[in-house]
Amino acid sequence: MSGIGFFIPILVFGFVILTSIIKILKEYERGVIFTLGRVGRRAAGPGLILLIPVIQVMRKVDMRTLVHDVPTQDVISQDNVSVKVNAVIYYRVVDAVRAVVQVENYMAATSQLAQTTLRSVLGKHDLDEMLQERDKLNKDIQEILDQQTEAWGIKVSNVEIKHVDVDQSMIRAIAKQAEAERERRAKVILAEGEFQAAAKLSEAATVLATAPGAMELRYLNSLQEIAGDRTNTIVFPFSMSQLSEKLRG
Repeated sequence: MSGIGFFIPILVFGFVILTSIIKILKEYERGVIFTLGRVGRRAAGPGLILLIPVIQVMRKVDMRTLVHDVPTQDVISQDNVSVKVNAVIYYRVVDAVRAVVQVENYMAATSQLAQTTLRSVLGKHDLDEMLQERDKLNKDIQEILDQQTEAWGIKVSNVEIKHVDVDQSMIRAIAKQAEAERERRAKVILAEGEFQAAAKLSEAATVLATAPGAMELRYLNSLQEIAGDRTNTIVFPFSMSQLSEKLRG
């Protein structure tokens, strides 16, 4: 028993030393190794990694695409409408060394940057643009985030605005505004139609005034239209030319 008790601490110590020496990284993992506080140019892995105890330490970095929900942000649009917006961003580490050395916590830093960028970009646009040009806004936010996180070894591949929530009172005001706009357009279209009709009537009157024969044809056409209804009593007046001849006679 005393012999077994002597070997147990040795086995435990050996196991601890062994686990600190041998590291196994998965295919999607990389290891940033610090040797006496200094880091190499490239990350290690995947596979078996051997470390020098005490002298070397390693920090694992996940290289897969990460999905992060941006918390709901209060945004004031350019036309002074208060909305609540949330989004989701897709990003991954492309340089494990920079992701560890250049920023303390790249996940938290990317999240905070996404929140401020979302408010900044959307605040430059009207509510209509937020609702109708979402693809363009997604691309603008993605490009800004990708540019600013490049120094951290982060690649932002996509940004999607999920919801743009407007206050109920503002929704009613927007509905009234849309209704008023529709009425305005209807009145403009009606006025344009009346203007065009008046212009055509003016042209027709000019033609009829300069061509007596055309006036008589129009007169006969009107009589034909009236004759189609048998309930009407038709009185045939003199034509214009006959009336003129009668007056001269």
